[in-house]
Amino acid sequence: MTEAAHPKDVVDEKLGTLPAWNLADLYPGPDSAELRDDLSALEVKAVSFKKTYAGMLSQLTGDKLCTAIEEYEQLQEIMGKVMSYAYLVYAGDMSDPGIGKFFQSMQERITSISTHTLFFSLELNKLEDTALQEKIKDGRLSEYAPWIRDLRAQKDYQLSDDLEELLLEKRVSGRSAWVRLFDETMAALRFPFGNGDLGSAEILNKLSNRDPAVRQEAAQSLGKVLGQNQRLFAHITNTLAKDKETEDQWRGFARPVSSRNLANVVEDEVVEALVSSVTGAYGDLSHRYYKLKAKWFGVEQLPYWDRNAPLPDDDDTIIPWDKARDTVLTAYAGFSPELAAVGKRFFDNPWIDAPVRPGKAPGAFAHPVVPSAHPYLLVNYQGRTRDVMTLAHELGHGVHQILAGTQGLLKADTPLTLAETASVFGEMLTFQSLLKQQDDPNKRRIMLASKVEDMLNTVVRQISMHQFETRVHDERRKGELLPEQLGEIWMECQKEGLGSAIRFEEEYASYWSYIPHFVHSPFYVYAYAFGDCLVNSLYAVYQQSEAGFAEKYLEMLSAGGSKRHQELLAPFGLDASDPDFWKQGLKVVSGFIDQLEAMES
Repeated sequence: MTEAAHPKDVVDEKLGTLPAWNLADLYPGPDSAELRDDLSALEVKAVSFKKTYAGMLSQLTGDKLCTAIEEYEQLQEIMGKVMSYAYLVYAGDMSDPGIGKFFQSMQERITSISTHTLFFSLELNKLEDTALQEKIKDGRLSEYAPWIRDLRAQKDYQLSDDLEELLLEKRVSGRSAWVRLFDETMAALRFPFGNGDLGSAEILNKLSNRDPAVRQEAAQSLGKVLGQNQRLFAHITNTLAKDKETEDQWRGFARPVSSRNLANVVEDEVVEALVSSVTGAYGDLSHRYYKLKAKWFGVEQLPYWDRNAPLPDDDDTIIPWDKARDTVLTAYAGFSPELAAVGKRFFDNPWIDAPVRPGKAPGAFAHPVVPSAHPYLLVNYQGRTRDVMTLAHELGHGVHQILAGTQGLLKADTPLTLAETASVFGEMLTFQSLLKQQDDPNKRRIMLASKVEDMLNTVVRQISMHQFETRVHDERRKGELLPEQLGEIWMECQKEGLGSAIRFEEEYASYWSYIPHFVHSPFYVYAYAFGDCLVNSLYAVYQQSEAGFAEKYLEMLSAGGSKRHQELLAPFGLDASDPDFWKQGLKVVSGFIDQLEAMES
């Protein structure tokens, strides 16, 4: 386990030196004295915290309540650091049993410690509004007013103290255990290809290979192996959906999505406006584009494995890591030298894990860790243009997390609806920078088409997945769903979203099962579409603005979760509650498709 917890840089003939992260900024190792000392100190402090404050909050002055919140924040900071370290070690190699045991033991230990601090948020929510407002007026407590506001948004859905403690303790052996089973199963799956086999990140990468035979073989292998595991994945999905239904009913949430919207600090009507705007634009966006792409490929229908295929005259160049880094940082610097300087820290330090490794978590993410440390990025870099865009995306998250960290732990966390803003904006900056450098009309067409596909994946595909998730959770309330039923819902939603120009084969019905967001964070996926449409509108303001936009943008990122979306977007003249807001964002995508069609005439 010790070796697996400390991955090494990888030198690749085509990609160059791919950096691996070094988690020593958190702890020297899973068995380090520093980690043991933090856990021991945490337990003592948490017990003391409960003894000092439990049942006493209503009697505290505003200033003393602020002191209590500061102590609570410090405890949460250390717990967050421990669990961030445990998860990052685990994400580096989910196939190592020793690492799996370490991750589980940390979850259990932190959950046990958390039972001593759970009372604090519950008791805070029981305070009368008028009494609490008086305390907030009293000195330093106003600093935490945004956190208190968002915490108290949950108070109507809060259960008794005993039930809340039971749910917290059972999560380790309940929901978290099923998530771990999914992660380890996916990390262990091998997909036959050629004379060998590949992991999920590698087989998915083959879907954008130049050779159509490679794409077909990879797609069918992916579908076959996922299909062989459908019973397990369906069982995980059914169990988690039922678990969510039970908790939602106890808490009083009307719909499966409602708890996510509340956590995202966004109104149900705003999300409904987004979803209806995107679904209403399917024909003008994805249906229209894929017909155009099918024409480029000389067919009436594209087989589903050609949906993300490079265009016939794309040179499919492999991009070395150093060039990818320079491309992204140059694009960031063109917008804001300060933004690029923060981004550069990730490359100057071992904060990114880039190589593909057996057992490593697939996909990509940016983990915020805690403000006293720094974020870490995980990517599976294989040299494609999309990998460069993924790097730009995750770096945007990382920069956002560093800037928001100045708010402190309790106010730094950004709702998902705005958490995708910096990442998608980073992608747009990178794309526009590359487009400006390209004079060749054909290469510009290829770049534009690639961007449209990325936007369709971010907007249309994510909303079609949101529709899948909504239907699954609604149907689960009527009874357990068979694997075949899950596949049918998936196929219906994908056909609606992508249109008749895509031809689906039988094995595609199992593709729903590799999407981690359905398991890790129910109803997360609409946040991508929210972020993309928001960024499209934001970028349009940027193009028309005079000096000062970058400064306002950095201020927005630095606000973290201290402000809601109405306050954050107001300086740019944007309002996400206005249905026209979403239509403006979607017009950017349709405008790109208009340009591509014009190039055909």
